[in-house]
Amino acid sequence: MAIDSHATTVWQGPLMSGSGTTKAASGAFELPLTWRARAESRESGTSPEELIAAAHASCFAMALSFGLGNAGHPPDQLSTSATVTFQPGTGITKIHLTVEGKVPGLDAEAFKAAAAEAKAGCPVSQALKGVPEITLEATLAG
Repeated sequence: MAIDSHATTVWQGPLMSGSGTTKAASGAFELPLTWRARAESRESGTSPEELIAAAHASCFAMALSFGLGNAGHPPDQLSTSATVTFQPGTGITKIHLTVEGKVPGLDAEAFKAAAAEAKAGCPVSQALKGVPEITLEATLAG
């Protein structure tokens, strides 16, 4: 069964001085958007790239949890972050994923291998294949 996700954005005015709001149909969020927030500073709202970062970090964490569990090593905790770099005039130039995991019975090399598989296989990673550089830093917590 396929599941659809839906969000709506309403933008008013020209790019540089206008603003908008993006809203999840689920009601999970309603966030302000401005060009300044996208290209200069996060002080005035979110950006498409920040939303992509949240989606990528979430998807990657779920994919890694799934892979570890299937391998007999369900994680106690995975702390994941994604940094999306946006260059005005060029677009998204790179994404850096960072994960620290607490996984009983797993060594650091096996954790890094599982993280690399999750990075390659998560649906959001697949959707972002056009990004020139996607890097990963995976650390097993002691």
